[in-house]
Amino acid sequence: MKTLIFNGSPRKNGDTVSLINKVIKNLTGEYKIINAYDCRINPCIDCRYCWNHDGCSIQDGMQEVYEYIEECDNILIASPIYFSELTGALLNVGSRLQTYFCARFFRKEKPIMKSKKGAIIVVGGGDGSVLKAYDTACCLLRHMNAYDILPVVYSHGTNDKPAIEDKTALSGVKGIAKFFNK
Repeated sequence: MKTLIFNGSPRKNGDTVSLINKVIKNLTGEYKIINAYDCRINPCIDCRYCWNHDGCSIQDGMQEVYEYIEECDNILIASPIYFSELTGALLNVGSRLQTYFCARFFRKEKPIMKSKKGAIIVVGGGDGSVLKAYDTACCLLRHMNAYDILPVVYSHGTNDKPAIEDKTALSGVKGIAKFFNK
């Protein structure tokens, strides 16, 4: 079993990463983590290459991610929320999924044959809502052929209490691993 994890946090040892690590601890099989803030993946430039061609005109770290997307079984999107949305760096990486959208809607192709399971972890310190970030993450997962998606695991109030102490979030991440391991 293979799991792809998109980490949208700029903090290497922050709340989002602490919950990702709990998932990994209970996960079977191999996994690959894409750290949105330190990967070498540029955002989509709307060149429209993918309107008529398979893949992407930008040759960077995303080529390896495309390969892993096609072969993996599970995809986890984990991010802090900024203004009720996934982080900008994660959205930049997500913009490169445009090639899958174009395959379906312009070229009338199915770009990813293998169905995946999906899950989302969202962490917030302030007063933002999880709904917009969850909706965006679900959209990204669907473009990677993940339609079996768990409800969001959310740790709120992390400015006052670390996510690693949030019993509801910890239960949720164990549920993600169990779901992925089936």
